[in-house]
Amino acid sequence: MRHIITILLQNEAGALARVANMFAARGYNIDSLSVAPTHDPTVSRLTLVTAGSDNVIEQIIKQTRKLIDVVEIADLSSTDHIECELLMAKVAVDSDAAARKVVECVREHRALVLDETDDTRMIQLAGTGQEIDALVAELGRITSILEVDRSGVAAMARGRQVVAAAV
Repeated sequence: MRHIITILLQNEAGALARVANMFAARGYNIDSLSVAPTHDPTVSRLTLVTAGSDNVIEQIIKQTRKLIDVVEIADLSSTDHIECELLMAKVAVDSDAAARKVVECVREHRALVLDETDDTRMIQLAGTGQEIDALVAELGRITSILEVDRSGVAAMARGRQVVAAAV
């Protein structure tokens, strides 16, 4: 089963490497990883997607919690949450007809054209993984995809529930 785990880490050199090494050493795969500082510059939020049974995920959380840099950890999968991913894609537009098809596709998917050249368009979409997969699939049917960059999942629990350091 797919799990979204969010970890608050001390914003220090090597903290991310220690988490990634813990996963690798135990044979756990990370499908997606996103990390950046929070509103508190001493803390970063790492959100990762992995797969495993509830027992495996429980072990991952227990082992990760023991790492010195970990402030807090939570599995958002079992909570009411919202997740989002960012896509940037560069596609070829070899004709006016291709450019029109790309623009129609972008509009249908509520995406944006970030950059236009004579023969390319750079597209941005923020949405769920399924929305991004659908856009990429449709773009692939209508033109050549030159480059894709995806941010990985960002996720938060809905409402007042937060992942925060214990006070």
